Amino acid sequence: MRAKKNFIVVAYDVADDRRRSHVVKMLEKIGVRINYSVFECMLTDVQFVKLQERISAEIDNREDRIVYYPICVNCYTKIVYQPDRRLKYEKVMVV
Repeated sequence: MRAKKNFIVVAYDVADDRRRSHVVKMLEKIGVRINYSVFECMLTDVQFVKLQERISAEIDNREDRIVYYPICVNCYTKIVYQPDRRLKYEKVMVV
Protein backbone atom coordinates (compact mmCIF):
# COMPACT_ATOMS: atom_id res chain seq x y z
CA MET A 1 0.00 0.00 0.00
CA ARG A 2 1.33 3.44 -0.94
CA ALA A 3 1.41 6.25 1.58
CA LYS A 4 -1.10 9.03 1.00
CA LYS A 5 0.69 12.18 -0.15
CA ASN A 6 -0.30 15.73 0.63
CA PHE A 7 0.57 18.73 -1.52
CA ILE A 8 1.92 21.42 0.79
CA VAL A 9 3.08 24.89 -0.17
CA VAL A 10 5.66 26.19 2.32
CA ALA A 11 6.42 29.91 2.52
CA TYR A 12 9.03 31.32 4.86
CA ASP A 13 10.35 34.61 6.18
CA VAL A 14 13.47 33.88 8.20
CA ALA A 15 15.42 36.91 9.38
CA ASP A 16 18.84 35.39 10.07
CA ASP A 17 20.99 34.16 7.14
CA ARG A 18 22.23 31.08 9.01
CA ARG A 19 18.76 29.96 10.10
CA ARG A 20 17.37 30.71 6.64
CA SER A 21 20.11 28.61 5.04
CA HIS A 22 19.22 25.64 7.26
CA VAL A 23 15.52 25.94 6.42
CA VAL A 24 16.25 26.21 2.70
CA LYS A 25 18.50 23.12 2.77
CA MET A 26 15.71 21.12 4.44
CA LEU A 27 13.14 22.26 1.92
CA GLU A 28 15.40 21.70 -1.11
CA LYS A 29 15.72 18.03 -0.11
CA ILE A 30 11.97 17.42 -0.16
CA GLY A 31 10.40 20.05 -2.36
CA VAL A 32 10.64 22.25 -5.42
CA ARG A 33 11.45 25.93 -5.08
CA ILE A 34 8.89 27.93 -7.04
CA ASN A 35 9.81 31.37 -5.74
CA TYR A 36 12.57 32.82 -3.61
CA SER A 37 10.88 31.91 -0.32
CA VAL A 38 8.22 29.44 -1.48
CA PHE A 39 8.48 25.68 -1.94
CA GLU A 40 6.02 23.05 -3.16
CA CYS A 41 6.28 19.72 -1.36
CA MET A 42 4.53 16.38 -1.81
CA LEU A 43 4.64 14.77 1.63
CA THR A 44 3.10 11.99 3.63
CA ASP A 45 1.49 12.93 6.97
CA VAL A 46 4.53 11.62 8.84
CA GLN A 47 6.95 13.56 6.65
CA PHE A 48 4.91 16.72 7.10
CA VAL A 49 5.01 16.44 10.90
CA LYS A 50 8.77 15.72 10.84
CA LEU A 51 9.39 18.71 8.58
CA GLN A 52 7.47 21.01 10.92
CA GLU A 53 9.43 19.69 13.91
CA ARG A 54 12.79 20.12 12.18
CA ILE A 55 12.01 23.63 10.98
CA SER A 56 10.64 24.60 14.39
CA ALA A 57 13.96 23.58 15.94
CA GLU A 58 15.85 25.88 13.54
CA ILE A 59 13.82 29.09 13.63
CA ASP A 60 13.43 31.89 16.16
CA ASN A 61 9.73 32.18 16.99
CA ARG A 62 10.10 35.88 17.78
CA GLU A 63 11.59 36.83 14.38
CA ASP A 64 10.76 34.15 11.84
CA ARG A 65 7.58 32.91 10.20
CA ILE A 66 6.84 29.70 8.33
CA VAL A 67 3.45 29.13 6.72
CA TYR A 68 2.24 25.74 5.46
CA TYR A 69 -0.61 25.72 2.94
CA PRO A 70 -2.08 22.24 2.44
CA ILE A 71 -3.72 22.03 -0.98
CA CYS A 72 -6.43 19.44 -1.60
CA VAL A 73 -6.11 17.14 -4.61
CA ASN A 74 -9.02 18.80 -6.38
CA CYS A 75 -7.51 22.27 -5.91
CA TYR A 76 -4.03 21.00 -6.84
CA THR A 77 -5.31 20.03 -10.29
CA LYS A 78 -6.50 23.61 -10.80
CA ILE A 79 -3.21 25.38 -10.04
CA VAL A 80 -2.21 27.75 -12.83
CA TYR A 81 1.45 28.49 -13.52
CA GLN A 82 2.52 31.39 -15.72
CA PRO A 83 4.58 30.44 -17.61
CA ASP A 84 3.56 26.79 -17.30
CA ARG A 85 6.50 25.01 -15.68
CA ARG A 86 4.74 22.49 -13.51
CA LEU A 87 7.05 19.79 -12.25
CA LYS A 88 5.92 16.22 -11.76
CA TYR A 89 6.22 14.59 -8.35
CA GLU A 90 7.17 10.99 -8.93
CA LYS A 91 8.53 9.91 -5.57
CA VAL A 92 8.54 11.08 -1.99
CA MET A 93 11.81 11.24 -0.07
CA VAL A 94 11.76 10.29 3.60
CA VAL A 95 12.84 13.23 5.76
